[in-house]
Amino acid sequence: MSLTIEGGRVLHPDHAIEEADVYIEDGVVREIGDDVPAGTESLDAEGGLVMPGLVNAHGHVAMTLLRGYADDKPLQEWLTEDIWPIEGELKPADVRAGAALGALEMIRSGTTAFADMYFHVHAVADAVAEAGLRARIGHGVVTLGKEAAEARTDFEESLRAADQLQGAADGRITTAVMPHAPHTVGTEFLEEYVPKTREAGVPLHFHLNETHDYLAPIAAETGQTPGAYADDLGMLTEEDWVAHGVHVSDEEIDLLAERGTGVVHCPASNMKLASGMAPIQKMLDAGVTVGLGTDGAASNNDLDMFDELRDAAMLGKLAADDASAVDAGTAVEMATQGSARATGLGSGRLEEGAAADCIVVDFEAPHLTPPHDLVSHLAYAVRGSDVRHTVCDGEVLMREREVLTLDEKQVREEAERRAMRAVDRT
Repeated sequence: MSLTIEGGRVLHPDHAIEEADVYIEDGVVREIGDDVPAGTESLDAEGGLVMPGLVNAHGHVAMTLLRGYADDKPLQEWLTEDIWPIEGELKPADVRAGAALGALEMIRSGTTAFADMYFHVHAVADAVAEAGLRARIGHGVVTLGKEAAEARTDFEESLRAADQLQGAADGRITTAVMPHAPHTVGTEFLEEYVPKTREAGVPLHFHLNETHDYLAPIAAETGQTPGAYADDLGMLTEEDWVAHGVHVSDEEIDLLAERGTGVVHCPASNMKLASGMAPIQKMLDAGVTVGLGTDGAASNNDLDMFDELRDAAMLGKLAADDASAVDAGTAVEMATQGSARATGLGSGRLEEGAAADCIVVDFEAPHLTPPHDLVSHLAYAVRGSDVRHTVCDGEVLMREREVLTLDEKQVREEAERRAMRAVDRT
């Protein structure tokens, strides 16, 4: 199959913009220019900007079922009183319905790839395959409060899912082992299963220093920061990435940069849960790879990465007390190339030879006029609803705002029905 995206402007990896067409064949961008071949299919980009699809580098996609279910609480109370009890009632079919709803939302708002930590991950994989997105998924492991046998079963499931789902959905799915956080997974289990993960050649993804409460247990037990503790266990490599990093110390920032471990910033969730302001500009200055993620829709409450991009730029300035921090171009790069590098998803760039994951943003709208600086508009003014077309792996997932791979009405109705039944059971 071949596809030509015609009549628009193109955003290059260095953020240069030119009028050009894009020719895609067999899932790869083959040519960008003013004289490209005609594809068997075409998309009209007139008045729009062709750019890489956004990459949501950390989330829990099936938590769309819990959007608006519990709000306005600190993280620990929110989890223990509301989220974990209802999650205990979710069945594989529920998770699939929530994942499909999340996939629908991401396609409509310009995300073509995402990384996800949850349970019943085979159900998540099914939704990814149907939707046509690219994803790196993993079973989240928590051993806190569990007997040793149950804890090992949880880790074994994460390893098994990583093996079974690697390369699924025609290669669009890759995997990772995902221990929830250093303080929610016992040291003895990390000492046993991190080496097994390395033997399997699978990366790790986990939450790091999301709140002050995440620091205290590790400090009390080991006298170390969570970053140093994780490093001693071999959990920080170039293939691994961590979420949040809100309360990382200068020493931890230097360690993450030295190890090449990516950090995913989740500004909306961090603000809503009052977790704090991550020192993003300081991380970038130190050479840390920084991506962007929405976290789950229960703590965001949407999966619109353009919202996240704007939040990252705004909050980055507050955190640094500097209006020039996390500028527009940096924020856009975090949501595309940065997220792709952190997660190893292999997208995030629009150039010849790259994976054909791209979107067309319609700039013919009052809130995007006049076009002084399109990169600035991407950071501060574009909304997910401005996305006209979405393409992943060379396949058109949305054309002229119509999602082609999922039945929107059916997905919404199924997710709503299952969410309400889960509430009743809880």
